[in-house]
Amino acid sequence: MRSSWIVPVAVLIALAALPAVLTPYTQDLVLKIAVLAIFALSLELLVGSAGLVSLGHAAFFGIGAYVTVLGTGDAGAASLAWLLPAAMGAAALYALFVGALSLRTSGVYFIMVTLAFAQMAYFVFHDTQVGGGSDGIFLYSKPVLALGGATLIDLDDKTHLYYFVLGALAFSYALLALIGRSRLGHALAGIRVNEQRMRAAGFRTYGYKLAAFVIGGALAGLAGFLIAVKDGAVNPELLSWHESGAVLLMIILGGIGSLRGAVLGAVAFTLLKELFQSEALLGPLAGHWQLTLGLTIIAFVALLPKGLIGLKQRLRLGASHG
Repeated sequence: MRSSWIVPVAVLIALAALPAVLTPYTQDLVLKIAVLAIFALSLELLVGSAGLVSLGHAAFFGIGAYVTVLGTGDAGAASLAWLLPAAMGAAALYALFVGALSLRTSGVYFIMVTLAFAQMAYFVFHDTQVGGGSDGIFLYSKPVLALGGATLIDLDDKTHLYYFVLGALAFSYALLALIGRSRLGHALAGIRVNEQRMRAAGFRTYGYKLAAFVIGGALAGLAGFLIAVKDGAVNPELLSWHESGAVLLMIILGGIGSLRGAVLGAVAFTLLKELFQSEALLGPLAGHWQLTLGLTIIAFVALLPKGLIGLKQRLRLGASHG
């Protein structure tokens, strides 16, 4: 157990030391990867732990982002103490509603129901003025945490924002690691393997799945809060099925069933996307980045069916055969 924490802690320490050498562009890229890693971890709890493949996970991501901007309004900087719980709580509440209904189905029906609920939320923001319509809305003042007149955290400060996002990533990873070792985690693992056997053993599987769904929704809301603060704007595309598909690709690319795989998948997906969109490196081919990215992911999945996290094991097998 101790050895499993060595790599994550070492990576966290390395990331904490990075701001001293990062350019504004690379710091923004690291922040983007960290936020998407939280988003990927939130879906990993459903797909990797419980075997619940959802195509509507972006709804919770987008709701967290929109609540952040709408909660701030034009009245000046909102308090981080209530705005962050509000964003996560709104996402968790919608996850409770969606999960309570969709978890009564399974397989492809579950996938389609979650997609339908996500599209419903998407069109609420896209077709009405509650969130600025299709253009979205801007965040004019970023949250702060003050105590006794002293500002402890100001997310308008790039250094504060960097370490806050890093702390959120560490919190999300640690929480899911602890859940994986808890009764809930063991129950979800059993459900993923054979739900009928778990029911026969006396487990109320519906409640365990709903708990995982709500926790995953809350963490997606956390990622939504962070992306809204980082970018300073939100739009309905955050709730689209494209975002749900992208985060699903991240955990497939990294390796389903592994927290490290979810983080690796977010890193790889983001860097590949940046690479294939670079006109300086690829010239006119950058205009077709969706095609090149898709082909690359197909190649990765074909060559590494267990994802990037399985590369170490594959190299060991190759060395032993050699």
